[in-house]
Amino acid sequence: MNTTEFLTLAAAIVPDRTAVLDAGRRLTFEQLQARVNRLANGMAALGIGRGHRVAAMQTNCHHLLEIYFAAAQLDAIYVPINFRAKADELATMLAIVEPQLLFLGERYRTLAPSDGAIPANRIVMLDAPASDDGSISYDDLLADSDPEQQHFPEDDEDATTVIMFTSGTTSIPKGAQLSHDSFATFLLSNVAPADPDVAETNLLTVPLYHVAGMQAALAAVFGGRTLAIMPQFDPEGWMALVAAHRVNRAMLVPTMLKRVIDHPRFADYDLSSLDVITYGAAPMPLPVIRAAIAAFPGARFINAFGQTETASTITMLPPDDHILDGAPDEIERKLQRLTSIGKPLDDVEVLIVGADGNPVAAGATGEIVARGPRIMTGYWQPGNAGSGDSDNDANSDTIRNGWLYTGDLAWQDADGYIYLAGRARDFIKRGGEMIAPEEVEQALAEHPGVDEAAVIGIPDLEWGEEVRAVVVRGAAGDSAAVTESELVEHCRQRLAGYKRPRSIVFVDALPRNIMGKVLKRDLRAEYGHPTPD
Repeated sequence: MNTTEFLTLAAAIVPDRTAVLDAGRRLTFEQLQARVNRLANGMAALGIGRGHRVAAMQTNCHHLLEIYFAAAQLDAIYVPINFRAKADELATMLAIVEPQLLFLGERYRTLAPSDGAIPANRIVMLDAPASDDGSISYDDLLADSDPEQQHFPEDDEDATTVIMFTSGTTSIPKGAQLSHDSFATFLLSNVAPADPDVAETNLLTVPLYHVAGMQAALAAVFGGRTLAIMPQFDPEGWMALVAAHRVNRAMLVPTMLKRVIDHPRFADYDLSSLDVITYGAAPMPLPVIRAAIAAFPGARFINAFGQTETASTITMLPPDDHILDGAPDEIERKLQRLTSIGKPLDDVEVLIVGADGNPVAAGATGEIVARGPRIMTGYWQPGNAGSGDSDNDANSDTIRNGWLYTGDLAWQDADGYIYLAGRARDFIKRGGEMIAPEEVEQALAEHPGVDEAAVIGIPDLEWGEEVRAVVVRGAAGDSAAVTESELVEHCRQRLAGYKRPRSIVFVDALPRNIMGKVLKRDLRAEYGHPTPD
């Protein structure tokens, strides 16, 4: 299924329903379709067509949704850019995809390449008028175009529709090529289409340059849901939007969820409309999800796991596994499962394999691999002049015999639930024993004096590597005084002796990216030597 049909169908089924709420602006599905048509016609007049790359850099806004669907109408390829990128990072990404058109928020105009790589008359300003340098105004581009004429793409569902950047295991970003089917296979299997009798409001907080944000936005359009767009996350702003728009669904990364429930004004907002809260994109500490379940007693929780290269969710822990009732042994089993990423979805193949590529036994650690139509076709090859060829060097490490090697290590229990053990590059090797950082981090998170913890390996002459924990203390009461020896003893009682941290560094905050993932590369650079400063 071509993704342009998501909007076409919703606009036909629920034309008058609000599609987008964005900074006081309200657009119905019919109006959104008309704006997409206008934009596609304006882009076509600029020569944009099949295979051309259309890049965009801005915080979350309705313009990005319009740009995606307009590009898809023209069989062009949408390239969302991280709005936190610096000038050099932006230049690198643009050099890789060589876009024929670049949409920018005004605040990012100075970051655009000044070497002529992208002519000014191929830069469209999203929130500013046309300027003397030749750049184009987004509003002007729409105003001069026909809202009725709709382009119907020629490419099929296997064609690339998005190039989404991921840093992966290197410092050079790689552009994952995602097809229409990458998104459609998930949505058709897991989301009900637009229905005149079913109305919901989704709150979009995750950035649209991230696959989780893209998936959430497309799911809202396909489902005929109202999408309330938050430009950038802040906890009180999130609560205010939920209360004001009676939001039914929201997706949060674990750090966002923690900031919401820890906020001093949490009780001041009516958040009872929330029916579904999805979380993912980073490991969820058990104390945080338990606190969230208690804080939102009327909400159903879903843990969704995937990555850029899989386009969307491949495993899920459903709401039933978040309901902590039943006999004591059943509650204990559910508490264990809350530390998992659930089971594979029916429409994708997921295995855990060893170094030889063969599945490992239940309980054994291996790498998560996935196969199916939603998996990326490959990384975009720089300088391919629109051929769509993939970066074969990067692909040879990532896609093998049709299987995507995710780089995530995990183990699977006898009931099929998968538990992350860390990234392959983060695993700690101590005296021949393999130690999963996540297991140590979960143990530390159970201590009331620990607010956050991350575990890394440090060089050791005797053992090869030793375990070091980087810990953020709790802010209140005795938490602020928790000691290294206390935490080491806490872990000794919960873990095999070789797994407990041999040293602990206390910090004010852990370095994270916008999706809440701890930047262990930064931790290793600062604290990865035997004697911390």
